[in-house]
Amino acid sequence: MSELLYVIYASSPIGTLEITGASDYVTRLHLCDEVHTPTPLTADVPAALRLAAEELRAYFAGDLRVFSVPLRLAGTPFQRAVWAALRAIPFGLVRTYGEIAAAVGNPRAARAVGMANARNPVAVIVPCHRVIAAGGRLGGYGGGLWRKRWLLRHEGHDGALPHTPQGAFAP
Repeated sequence: MSELLYVIYASSPIGTLEITGASDYVTRLHLCDEVHTPTPLTADVPAALRLAAEELRAYFAGDLRVFSVPLRLAGTPFQRAVWAALRAIPFGLVRTYGEIAAAVGNPRAARAVGMANARNPVAVIVPCHRVIAAGGRLGGYGGGLWRKRWLLRHEGHDGALPHTPQGAFAP
């Protein structure tokens, strides 16, 4: 028997956020192109979704750098390893696909890291926007490059996109 999932909507500077999950965890955060009315955060809203909405509000206000909302992410072992490495990227820093590949133990898997990044079910909270291509190019972003640029600027990037020296990153 599977647990009942709920969906709520929250406003943000990058559009409506659709948050899916159960009482104890979040499974998905989708960046919507459509506008939805934000869900009032009443006692009827499952605790994990309420926490996600509150933490996202604090993040966008500049008051939160690390999310604590519990997640349940469905994916392959490789995808889950990549997503864990993404969560280890500190606020305000970026990594390359190659650096993430090395961090998960497969330095030649930069393309596979890109694919796992594209399948990240929880945008923003699992910060796939902090991954850039070699040479500093932004690469792709499922929510649109304008959102990736916005998120990186919000975290202090003015276009220079600093990151730690090669080999200095470990999740």
